[in-house]
Amino acid sequence: MFQPLTARHWLLIAAAIIAMAVVPLLTRNSYLLHVLILSMVFGIFASAWNLVTGFAGLKTFGHHAFFGIGAYVSALVAIHSGLSPWITIWIAAIVATVFGLFIGLPILRIKSMPHVAIVTLGFAEIVRIIASNWQSLTRGELGLWGIPAFTGFTLPGIGKITFSPADKVPYYYLILILLIAAMVVISLLMRSKTGLAIVAMRDAEDAAESLGVNLTKQKMLVFGVSAFLVGVAGAFYAHYISILTPMAAVGVDLMILIIAMALVGGIGTLSGPLIGALILTATVELLRDLDNYRLLVYGAIIILSVMFLPRGLATLGDYFKKRPKAPTPNA
Repeated sequence: MFQPLTARHWLLIAAAIIAMAVVPLLTRNSYLLHVLILSMVFGIFASAWNLVTGFAGLKTFGHHAFFGIGAYVSALVAIHSGLSPWITIWIAAIVATVFGLFIGLPILRIKSMPHVAIVTLGFAEIVRIIASNWQSLTRGELGLWGIPAFTGFTLPGIGKITFSPADKVPYYYLILILLIAAMVVISLLMRSKTGLAIVAMRDAEDAAESLGVNLTKQKMLVFGVSAFLVGVAGAFYAHYISILTPMAAVGVDLMILIIAMALVGGIGTLSGPLIGALILTATVELLRDLDNYRLLVYGAIIILSVMFLPRGLATLGDYFKKRPKAPTPNA
């Protein structure tokens, strides 16, 4: 499934990274950088969900629970302990992983994928209800504010790096580094022997088990890695936005948006969730005035994608390559 990367692929990857890296050098428009930062946060989220659903075939609809856990844990630990967000984001990611393994151990033995989807969605709703009602800790829908920003530092040759709401550039480069790291982890995992076992498990679970693949071990591994990456994205989001509400961090509309990103970009591909995240994040910003009606738009996008572009935008190149050429008219 994953062919060796050719020189052309490496050039495309390098060009994409360079293009993203030079954006702040070309413009300091805060709104544009904000949209790109959110697209990269959701790109990590969508890629991690795609790892579980697209590559491993586990239909989970509750990954926004790990996003919310990562966001709230990092924010609360930083507020109450005084630890730097540079430390709390990893604590939050580990906590999200623990919860991922906790919920994964019992549900991943279930053969029925619809039941897995319902149980994970129910788990996420429990997390949202706790965040909404534990007002003494999370302040509920009033919003958890006072979340500290990342502490600044000095880079030789560049100078002082300060994280503040007025300057989006440090946040932009930080989330770009986290995105690249997340994609390297996913790519290395899927191009290893473990990745082959994961894909085999998705395509033919019984056949994979008969060949010696430990299904429980593989499912727990992929679920744990995915929860860790989503937890990192949620923790960064908390310290970037600086205020958290249960609906924003653990709302079901967030999960629907992530599913739409993966489907539009191309589920089961490495680049698809990133493409979908970039396109739909910009679309979400354009649709902010629709408020609650945005869910209808997400649903329409998902339906249209499944009907007319089932393999996603990431596979458009393959589609045009395979289209038969029109016959040349005789002279």
